Amino acid sequence: MNTRSPVAARLRTTLLCSTLLWPLAMPGMAHADSTTPTEYNLDQGDLGQVLNRFAAQAGVVLSFAPSLTAGKASAGLHGRYSVEQGLQALLEGNGLIAVREDDGRYSLAPLPQTAGALNLGVTEVTSNQLGTITEDSGSYTPGTIATATRLVLTPRETPQTITVVTRQHMDDFGLNNIDDVMRHTPGITVSAFDSDRTSYYARGFSINNFQYDGIPSTARNVGYSAGNTLSDMAIYDRVEVLKGATGLLTGAGSLGATINLVRKKPTADFKGHFTLGAGSWDNYRSELDVGGPLTDSGNVRGRAVAAYQDKHSFMDHYQRKTNVYYGILEFDLSPDTLLTVGGDYQDNKPEGSSWSGSIPLFDAQGNRNDLPRHFNNGAKWSHWNQYTRTVFASLEHHLANGWVAKAQLDHKINGYDAPLGSIQGYYPRADGTASLYSAKYTGETVSNSADLYASGPFELLGREHELVIGTSFAQSHWEGKGWWSARYPNGNSVDYGSWNGNTPEPDWGEQTQTVDDRVRQTGTYVTTRLHPTDDLTLLLGARLANYRINGVTANGREDDRLLPYLGAVYDLNDYLSLYASYTDIFMPQDAWYRDRNNRLLDPDEGQNYEVGLKGEFLDGRLNASLAYFEIHQSSRGEEDRAYNGNPTNPAVEYAYEGIKAKTKGYEAEISGELAEGWQLQGGYTHKVIRDDQGKKVSTWEPEDQVSFYTSYKLKGALDRLTIGGGARWQGKGWQVLSNNVKKRDEEFAQDPYWLVDLMARYQISEQLSATLNVNNVFDKAYFTNIGFYNSASYGDPRNVMVTTRWDF
Repeated sequence: MNTRSPVAARLRTTLLCSTLLWPLAMPGMAHADSTTPTEYNLDQGDLGQVLNRFAAQAGVVLSFAPSLTAGKASAGLHGRYSVEQGLQALLEGNGLIAVREDDGRYSLAPLPQTAGALNLGVTEVTSNQLGTITEDSGSYTPGTIATATRLVLTPRETPQTITVVTRQHMDDFGLNNIDDVMRHTPGITVSAFDSDRTSYYARGFSINNFQYDGIPSTARNVGYSAGNTLSDMAIYDRVEVLKGATGLLTGAGSLGATINLVRKKPTADFKGHFTLGAGSWDNYRSELDVGGPLTDSGNVRGRAVAAYQDKHSFMDHYQRKTNVYYGILEFDLSPDTLLTVGGDYQDNKPEGSSWSGSIPLFDAQGNRNDLPRHFNNGAKWSHWNQYTRTVFASLEHHLANGWVAKAQLDHKINGYDAPLGSIQGYYPRADGTASLYSAKYTGETVSNSADLYASGPFELLGREHELVIGTSFAQSHWEGKGWWSARYPNGNSVDYGSWNGNTPEPDWGEQTQTVDDRVRQTGTYVTTRLHPTDDLTLLLGARLANYRINGVTANGREDDRLLPYLGAVYDLNDYLSLYASYTDIFMPQDAWYRDRNNRLLDPDEGQNYEVGLKGEFLDGRLNASLAYFEIHQSSRGEEDRAYNGNPTNPAVEYAYEGIKAKTKGYEAEISGELAEGWQLQGGYTHKVIRDDQGKKVSTWEPEDQVSFYTSYKLKGALDRLTIGGGARWQGKGWQVLSNNVKKRDEEFAQDPYWLVDLMARYQISEQLSATLNVNNVFDKAYFTNIGFYNSASYGDPRNVMVTTRWDF
């Protein structure tokens, strides 16, 4: 038993209670009926992962130090066992025993004869209904995940490509926001509209599906960004990216992928860390993270996180300040019931925001501008403030025979306040002057989401299978205002050659835009995982979805849409499995996807077909996959360039047309431990998207991408040092733009390029470490966007960050 001094106990309580505002005392402890036999069908694999799967099916809380199971294998478990019997069978021959604590938890301990030889370290709860917690695992690969079907499965058992960026990967490479994480995710393209708006692409499609702890968010205003693509990583355990259509759990959404951000959970023992970092362009960051039990029995646990970053930029007169706060509490209401409540808060406050790129591509004569990377087309007063406010809760109850019921609620506010002004258009003029285009936007989306499901095993034809039955509800209300008639008391003319952002903010005049849109989505879903033979698994599911959007900018509805999910996994041997899947999805168009007649395009619809091979090696510490995919799409929104070169409808400045398209591609991924202390995550993706005439579309997203990131902890005299690095490469991407001055189309291309990053961490003492990250080591100049309103945006030049971390 750990003993704490009175000072340490007071410090623990003060740090946690100062940031958590909910009641702190509830009785009981969550555990299942330990004597009732349950049927288990767990395959052999890494001992830690098999134990996690057993705990999830048994409905118990199992805590252990990852060092206890490292390098140990399990033969699996097949048959009917009580909790104690199952644990005893799984641990036989591994030098470990299971101990039932007074509060109903289970923990692992070494057998008496080996107790003196093992360092137990910090005890952690390592699995739950969302999958395996990656924090403190030291791994670049997950244990289990639940994003695809609500079933807690390993990557090998999931018949779709899924990539997980773990906490260790984020810490090693200083991935402090979601943009950074997406750049490290194989097969994802990150495209910046401007300094504060980003879009992600997968398999040729913009990603607008965000989940938080598996709950879909209906706040998807990509054009009016409100915090989703600026999410700070301080509060998250991992980021899961499920490739392809995800209609089973999402309902309406993108064909490319779904991003699921899984929050950090309270820890069983008091622990925390404090970090300070400094880097290029006056980039300063601090973070405090504290968690642990709040009562002597440990039946109430909490965690609090606060982070602050003041980040300047390689671009002239631009900076952004970010504040993040997060708190979560877990209450054990009874031996079988766990209540979780929490909230998070983030403010992003930039100054000098660029708008519609950072560089105008054409001058007044229609010639191409040649501008340095540091050029910023935005005025100093221009800023796109974004904020998020979230409260969430879940209630999890373990039933008899391995069944669990769970209800989740999420209330979220996403807002923006954006007075904007930038040089965009055909500038400079012949006399070297330019004008600003200015507008102001404010708005807020309030969304509520709920999900209720039950999951557990059942017997059919003498074999055990799993079933999930659930229902979900989501609604959002977007209210916004716009001012498009800016007045410049001193005239609207600036000297382009000496532009430094200094110009007075205009008078915004009368409001010219009103947004008042409501989205409502309901759905009922069923998933079953059948085991007709020992080697074959079938996943069958469907969602019945209803979708409504009503408001000023758009109106539409989809009733009783059936979205099927079909999957199969066949185990070739102990390490390899063949899989195939079919998924379906639809997505009503955003309000600005209108044709030249000002008619909203029909909903985007598509089907995802995928076949592949998955491998699980080194007792589950290494995962690999190879996939071929096709996506068949109708009503894809593409720019109507023939119209946009010469607009004729006063109500439509920029038009789109709905087309049919087909994506074909393949991807290979690998993640996990290659050898002791050596972690790797990497992948290669190839894809081509063509319309029904055979013409390539979405050409800015490269057809080929490679990424790999690795770290290695040295041994012997250098065992305090961890070194690592990685690179990402992409092939040619291009856009064909209309040059209205010269009345012709022109191709702008981004040539293939490599970006190389390096890292090193030195463990100064048991508690203190220092990490050095160097990004874009060779200072490659490249664009992250070409063509958005005939503009371009540069990626970051070479930059350095040093971070110190104190663990306590």
